[in-house]
Amino acid sequence: MDFRPEELLADVIARLIGDVRHVAVGNASPIPATAALLARERGKGRPYVSLLQSRKHNFWTDGARELFDCAGQGRIDVFFLSGGQIDGHGNINLVSIGDYAHPKVRFPGSFGSAYLYYVVPKVILFRTEHSRRTLVPKVDFVSAPGANEPNVFRTGGPIALVTNRCLFAFENGRFRLASVHPGHMVDEVIEHTGFDFDRPAQVPETQPPTPETLRIMREIVAPQLAEVYPQFAQEVFDVTAESNQGAAL
Repeated sequence: MDFRPEELLADVIARLIGDVRHVAVGNASPIPATAALLARERGKGRPYVSLLQSRKHNFWTDGARELFDCAGQGRIDVFFLSGGQIDGHGNINLVSIGDYAHPKVRFPGSFGSAYLYYVVPKVILFRTEHSRRTLVPKVDFVSAPGANEPNVFRTGGPIALVTNRCLFAFENGRFRLASVHPGHMVDEVIEHTGFDFDRPAQVPETQPPTPETLRIMREIVAPQLAEVYPQFAQEVFDVTAESNQGAAL
């Protein structure tokens, strides 16, 4: 059965989520949002999913401040982070490239990434552009560190990095190539990755989504996703918020 790259990545992330209580998804994260809703459908209502910007899948009334409070209380089990740059130690850069006073590129900013990286038990990194420009030997600015000194208390951190080419697991402060997506090769991953990483002698291919998984995403998840990410839902699943509303009536 044919599938879109976005469907593969969402399935990979959904499997990484596992059996948890609560998954939260920040802004501008349509693929992680798809994964979280897919995980909920597979788990028959578990985990609870909070999507910022959603009126239906969000019990917060004060936006990100309640997200941070919830995370600090240990009530969020999985969150997602990305960055303009990600290095081999799991550090992410959401600030700038080049000299800090005179940057070549300015990103949106760290927001609460450093805090959430420390307090959410499972943080899944994702980047849909897998290149030496984005996956670098060392980030220009550390918005949030992937590891810390042993005497620093930390309940959370990165467990994996999902890209458009492969899946990296994060172990002992560095990445290990866990699988390569269908249509891609190990040599290609090496060529387009700026940092060093571990890998087994035989790297498996990423498991593609099953027909049942694709059915759930296309028929159940996509209409829910259209509320928050209408353009993404239309381009990937050919589902619109208007058609979903009509179906509900």
